[in-house]
Amino acid sequence: MNKPVFVTLALGAAIAFAGPACAEKLKATLDGKSEVPATTSGGSGSAQLDYDAASKKLSWTVTYSGLSGPATAAHFHGPAEPGKNAGVAVAIPNASASPVKGEATLTDAQAADLLAGKYYINIHTAANPGGEIRGQVVK
Repeated sequence: MNKPVFVTLALGAAIAFAGPACAEKLKATLDGKSEVPATTSGGSGSAQLDYDAASKKLSWTVTYSGLSGPATAAHFHGPAEPGKNAGVAVAIPNASASPVKGEATLTDAQAADLLAGKYYINIHTAANPGGEIRGQVVK
């Protein structure tokens, strides 16, 4: 009589543990020296990201301070390695105040670039329209 209960519990535990395995935790540290070309900004920032492979959803919280002025835009750029520039891959809306929270659903190609470390976050200001602080997204 106890055998079916054990099998049910084991199956439930396996399903419960299988879910989080799909989620990837990523991060970025943003500063002016990572910009290309580098800026002399005293600004800094960080990002905490979660990517769920099952839903292809990327969620983020980006915090920053010390910029030369209000943030005018923020984006994920890629694909690019550190020291290289690339176009906008995913917009980060409502970045004018820190912290910035958001999410987007990625394509397969975007997900592959993100997980390969080929995305960076760039925060733009009026004084630095090409980007004031930047940070590569890493696991």
